[in-house]
Amino acid sequence: MQRDTVTVERFYTDQASALELKLVAGATGLKRIIREPTVNRPGLALAGFTRYFASKRVQVIGNAEATFLKSLPPADREKRYDDLFSYKIPCIVYSRNLRPDKLLLKAAEKADVPVFICPFITMKFINLATLALEMMFAPRGTEIGSMVDILGVGVIIRGESGIGKSETVLALIDRGYSLVSDDITRVTLIDNREIVGTSAELTRNHMEVRGIGIINVAAMFGIKSIRAEKRVDLVVTLKAWNEVPDVDRLGMEEEYVRILGVDIPHIIIPVRPGRDLARLIEVAAFQTKLKQSGYNAAKDLNDRLIAQMSANNRL
Repeated sequence: MQRDTVTVERFYTDQASALELKLVAGATGLKRIIREPTVNRPGLALAGFTRYFASKRVQVIGNAEATFLKSLPPADREKRYDDLFSYKIPCIVYSRNLRPDKLLLKAAEKADVPVFICPFITMKFINLATLALEMMFAPRGTEIGSMVDILGVGVIIRGESGIGKSETVLALIDRGYSLVSDDITRVTLIDNREIVGTSAELTRNHMEVRGIGIINVAAMFGIKSIRAEKRVDLVVTLKAWNEVPDVDRLGMEEEYVRILGVDIPHIIIPVRPGRDLARLIEVAAFQTKLKQSGYNAAKDLNDRLIAQMSANNRL
C-alpha cells in the first residue's frame, strides 16, 4: 500500500480544469504539500482565534471572509494576513471569482503561498475539492491480473503465466463484457471500504495476446468493450487442475483475498483442457451478484436439506 504525496502543484495540475482554478499569486510555492484531504474556511483564524486552526488544509475564502476582511482597516488587515501566513498553509482559494486585495497578494508572494481564484460558490468548491483530494490521498497499489466488468461485477482474473488468462478475457469481451485492465490492475481504496480497479494510462484499451501481440480492444470490439474503472467485487485465480487437491464442490465456505486492507471474495477455478473458463468466470460473477443481493444457493439448499432431515426425524 502506498500514499502519494499531494503537492499544491499536483492539485492545481489535476484539478485546474474541473475546478476552474486560476493562479494569481505565489507561483514559487507550488511545491508546498497538502497534508489533509479536505478544505478549511479560515474565518475564525482571520478573526484572531487560531487555537484549532486547520492549517494543513487548502484554505478557501468565501463571501463572508472577504467581506469581513474588507471591513478591517488596512493596518489590521495586514496584521491578520501576516498571522495567517505564519502558519504553513498549502494554498488559498478565493471562491465566487472574488478578487484578493493587494495586501494579501503581497503577503502571499512574500510567504510563497499560492493564491487561486475559482468561479464556484464556496460550498460547491468545498464539496468538489474535498472529493478530488480524497481521491488523490487514497491508498493505492497494484494487483497482478486482468480485470473485466461482467454485468456490473468487477472481476480480477489471476493465474500463472500461460494458464490462459488472455484467452479467457478475450472470450469474455467477445460475450459483450468490458475490459478494465490487462495483466496489471491498479487498485485504489475509496472511503476505507471499497476497492476500485483501473489500468495504467499508457496501456489503457490494449491487451497482449500471446502469439498475436498487442491488440487495441476498443478499435477491435467497439467502445462498449472497455471501461475506465470499476469496483473490485471478485478475484478469480486460475490454477492447474493437479495443483488444486481439494476442489470446493458446494461453495459453502467463503474465501477472501485481502487488497489494501479490504476482504474481497475469492474463488479458485481448476484449469484443464476442455473447460470453458470464460463461462465459469461468468457464472462466478453472477453468483457473486446474487450473494450481494442476499441470496446464497448453497446455503439455501443446505437449509432445505436440514429442514427435510428434521421433518423425517419427527416422523
